[in-house]
Amino acid sequence: MNNYTIDITPKKHLLDINFKEIWLYRDLLYMFIKRSIITVYKQTILGPIWFIVQPLMTTAMYVLVFGQIAKISTDGLPQVLFYLSGIVIWNYFSESFNQTAHTFTTNAQIFGKVYFPRLIIPLAEITSGLIKFFIQFSFFIIIYLYFIFSGNTIIQPNWTLALVPVYIVLMAGIGLAAGLIFSSLTTKYRDLNHLLTFGIQLLMYATPVIYPVSTIPEKYKIFIQANPLTPILEGFKYAFLGAGHFSWDALAYSGGFMVILLFFGIIIFHQTERNFIDTV
Repeated sequence: MNNYTIDITPKKHLLDINFKEIWLYRDLLYMFIKRSIITVYKQTILGPIWFIVQPLMTTAMYVLVFGQIAKISTDGLPQVLFYLSGIVIWNYFSESFNQTAHTFTTNAQIFGKVYFPRLIIPLAEITSGLIKFFIQFSFFIIIYLYFIFSGNTIIQPNWTLALVPVYIVLMAGIGLAAGLIFSSLTTKYRDLNHLLTFGIQLLMYATPVIYPVSTIPEKYKIFIQANPLTPILEGFKYAFLGAGHFSWDALAYSGGFMVILLFFGIIIFHQTERNFIDTV
């Protein structure tokens, strides 16, 4: 006979985190993933097609504004591919960050009524965002193959395509970590919510989404390269397009940053969940 008794005890210290418990609640994780996907587009006309419409319209705007009007270089690459490649992977980060950042405030009523590992919610947001990413990524691949089979010799894919899963994991990890920290802070400082959209927008301009690092003046490159998202964006574009820059040291820097930020993010989140219901 199965024993479904679960002992819920108070956490004794910062590192008292039961990751095994998350696996025990995997059915709940699946339910939250399904909820995140279905509820957003359930009452829309186009449904999941919006996943494609959004990057398509954004790419068209970037081509017009930054490519045609501002004349920002794309290292000789087709503007559609250059902007779309950056938008697809950037959208996954911004979506992960934005959705995770509202974990406590959005789910306060659920958290106050029933017990389950609180990390389930942000993990569900990251996973559901991954589904959206793959839809947009598939759209990018279709456009990419069109240019390849059209005889475009400027595009030079290379062996670093094997690292694409690594770039995705890094984006997910940094987005999750930043969201956990931000969500924990907003339980006490609600005005931070007003800075979220603005802050993500500023961060995008500090990341080579709409421009290659090669166009940055030498004296400012150090600031762009200090951004841990820069090696991910540059590496992703380099893998598919052959332009940009790839470096093992830069990739290790992004990986190390993600691990450290995620470590502190989980600890801060874990500490906040113990008494956040009194402040939300």
